[in-house]
Amino acid sequence: MPEKQGAWSALFAEKGAALSSYFLRRVRHRWDAQDLVQEVYLRLLRIEPADAAGIRNPEAYLFTVAANLIKEHAVLRQQLPVGSDGLDEVMERLSAPSSAEAEFDRALRRQRLGDLIERLPPKCRAVLVLHYRDELSYREIAERLSISTHMVKKYIVKGLAACRQRMADYE
Repeated sequence: MPEKQGAWSALFAEKGAALSSYFLRRVRHRWDAQDLVQEVYLRLLRIEPADAAGIRNPEAYLFTVAANLIKEHAVLRQQLPVGSDGLDEVMERLSAPSSAEAEFDRALRRQRLGDLIERLPPKCRAVLVLHYRDELSYREIAERLSISTHMVKKYIVKGLAACRQRMADYE
C-alpha cells in the first residue's frame, strides 16, 4: 500500500497545478478549487490496493475523479439555501469587526461628543444643534438667533473644529 500511495503522490505532484487550473475554471471561488484539489488527493489515498491495480491510466482516473467532484460540488451548491451573493454577504459580515464592539465604540464616541458640545459657548452650541439636528439653513438659523449668516458659518466652523480637536485627543 505505501508503494501505491507513493505513486499517487508522485502523480499528484506532477499534475497538481493542472488539476488546480481545471477546478479554477469550473468553480466560482478559489477556496472551493483548493478544497476540491485536496479532496481528489484524499480520494486517491483511500483507494484499496486491489482496486488500484485495475487502473490502467492513472492520469485519466485522476481527472475522472475531479470531474465527478465538480458534479458533486454543483449539486451541493444547488441544495444550499444561501445563494452565492448571500454567501459573500455572510463572509463580509464575519470578517468585519464585531457589531457589539462597533456599537459600544459608537455609543462611547456619541457620549464624548455630547460632552464636548455641552462645553461649547451657548451660541455656538445652539447653531450646531439647529443646523445638524433640526437641519435648518444658515439663513433660518440667522433669523432665529438674530445674528448674521456670516456669524452662523463662523460658529459652525468654530464648533466643528473644537469637537474634532477634542475627539482627536481621546483617540
